[in-house]
Amino acid sequence: MKAVGFFESLPITDEKSLQDVEVEKPKAMGKDILVRVQAISVNPVDTKQRRGAPPAGSEPKILGWDVAGVIEEVGNDVELFSVGDKVFYAGSVTRQGGNSDYHLVDERIVGQKPESLDFAEAAALPLTTITAWEALFERMNLSIDPSANKGKSILIIGAAGGVGSIAVQLAKLAGLYVIGTASRKETANWAKDTGADKIISHYEAFRQQLEANVDYIFCLNNTDQHWENMGEVLAPQGHIVSIVEAEKNQDLNVLKNKSASFSYEFMFTRSMFETDDMIEQYLLLNEVSKLVDEGKIHTTLTDRGGPINAENLRAAHEKIESGKTIGKIVVENDE
Repeated sequence: MKAVGFFESLPITDEKSLQDVEVEKPKAMGKDILVRVQAISVNPVDTKQRRGAPPAGSEPKILGWDVAGVIEEVGNDVELFSVGDKVFYAGSVTRQGGNSDYHLVDERIVGQKPESLDFAEAAALPLTTITAWEALFERMNLSIDPSANKGKSILIIGAAGGVGSIAVQLAKLAGLYVIGTASRKETANWAKDTGADKIISHYEAFRQQLEANVDYIFCLNNTDQHWENMGEVLAPQGHIVSIVEAEKNQDLNVLKNKSASFSYEFMFTRSMFETDDMIEQYLLLNEVSKLVDEGKIHTTLTDRGGPINAENLRAAHEKIESGKTIGKIVVENDE
């Protein structure tokens, strides 16, 4: 089957950084389903893997952890899906990705595609939505019921990016007062359009831009840069969640007197460690699919990058690496 992969970590300007390759079509066994890939979205994790995690052997490494497609085959232990089902999911970073004609994935981390979206619109959602959902409703332990969050506020750092675009929607759905950060007029407008109540700049001190402390902070960009700002504006007994590793040893004492807490969110944790609750991502994605079809959440697709091939994926990686993307980039095959 056709796929896009790489053999060594190279700058995205090098034509060999991502190449069109031919690999063997996989077969579904156990709890795996084999999906005929219709669309894939590109995320920062793709660029990080390409730059810093080359394949260990002679086979190409295939990226792509946002997929929408149709089930072609099911393993003998599959219970949740049938051949012909239309699905969307983020997969596992420990396995080959979905930049290929067909892709294997464990059924427990897959959801039914929203009926109201086409494949490209659906492929824009899984990874970022799982990340945002787990951060808000599991790490921060918020309720999706708006009445439970009356008077509460959240600061989302990087509100116009892939995760931010869906986190703003989910936080607003949960009844929070949503403050987003942005650095350009177009990103500020996008964040407002997705539901942010207020926009501040992440290049200026947070305190001087906020009227009051915030109960929750979701950091999607540069934990090191924003650490002191976050500690200063976080309310007593507040909670910070970040998806970005800290490169410096940050001083946790800034949280001590506030009895505040900090945690990381990594949406691949369940699939990476095959946790007992892997099926939570199946349930999560199906709930999100329902919310989308009810019109309560909308896709964050902003850029249709053409068919799935090396040239188009290199272009998508280059855009991601610029740090200036809004929403999500998707490449797609003909349905």
